[in-house]
Amino acid sequence: MNGTAQVVVVGGGVIGTSIAYHLARAGVRDVVLVERDELASGSTARAAGGVRAQFSDELNIRLGARSLEAFARFGEEPGQDIGLRRVGYLFLLSTPEEVAAFEDGVRLQNALGVPSRLIDPAEARRLSPLISTDGLLAAAFSPDDGHCTPEAVVQGYAAGARRHGATLLRHCEVTGIETRGDTITAVVTTGGRIATGTVVCAAGAWSRAVGGMAGVDLPVQPLRRQIAVTEAVPGLPPGLPMTIDFTTSLYFHAEGPGLLVGMSDPDETPGFATGTHDRWIPRLAEAMRRRAPALLDLRRTGGWAGLYEITPDHNALIGEARSCARFLYATGFSGHGFLQGPAVGEVVRDLYLGRVPFLDISPLSVERFAADAPRPEVNLV
Repeated sequence: MNGTAQVVVVGGGVIGTSIAYHLARAGVRDVVLVERDELASGSTARAAGGVRAQFSDELNIRLGARSLEAFARFGEEPGQDIGLRRVGYLFLLSTPEEVAAFEDGVRLQNALGVPSRLIDPAEARRLSPLISTDGLLAAAFSPDDGHCTPEAVVQGYAAGARRHGATLLRHCEVTGIETRGDTITAVVTTGGRIATGTVVCAAGAWSRAVGGMAGVDLPVQPLRRQIAVTEAVPGLPPGLPMTIDFTTSLYFHAEGPGLLVGMSDPDETPGFATGTHDRWIPRLAEAMRRRAPALLDLRRTGGWAGLYEITPDHNALIGEARSCARFLYATGFSGHGFLQGPAVGEVVRDLYLGRVPFLDISPLSVERFAADAPRPEVNLV
């Protein structure tokens, strides 16, 4: 336990480890990351691992594209095999409204250098032969997207952060943040007190409680999402893209010799429960029957549940609190935190150092809700 730190990062998932790595690599001394369990033990380890730049919001497109560049060179810096498979993301569109929204998205993505395109149902089935094209109007595809292994990304950032001098404390829970006026003076943990003037909240679904310790309201709610893994699929195409039926949110991608399958459940209510249940299976089966009937015959061999960190507009909170000096936050990603982790680490590093980030992130400040300026994202999975 360090008694002092220049920066304390709260949370040991992909966002927290990326921030710690980027700060330490930039020469910030005495960076301390505090994680109450094991690294990546929260939402990151339970993520589907998708990485993409296909979004409707310019900020998300640019954060996703910047992160894709970082994932592509991850083997060199920080130096870790993350199992990156750039097989693309394929969004299946079944209504005129969906097609119109994705036409707008593709135009914006193309203007920002993302090689996405709208394709017809026949090409969509050539790319993802497990789907049915009945009722399908079009699809959106970008070959630069794909998926990788979330735990490997965290371990790579953690090793890189340590190599540059950061301290990562596991099984150490933050229990309080001490302030004097609007100035942070220390972080109190189960392992002791750390004197510091800066806290970065990267606690994911648990961020509201951490913010509350400093008098900062971070409107983040936890919501359970489930994933199933199937038995081996004979003849599974090696280049099978991450495939999403946008109407139902059913998605799947290759996971070893089988498939990883997920879908949102509108009956879930906010809370921290992460136990698995079968209440979502009838709705999942109906979505499969409609869009990917070949999946119905596959036996489930495993699965898990994790937490999305939801904000009112389903977009991230990134910035520095106005009410508490040097309380920075990067949370509330609503399902796209893993894929934006590399770029967010860069942004928070620059906010701390007083540099101008590669992207003006101010529209994602938590103050947007008080100003009645939400920033909704259409391309949610």
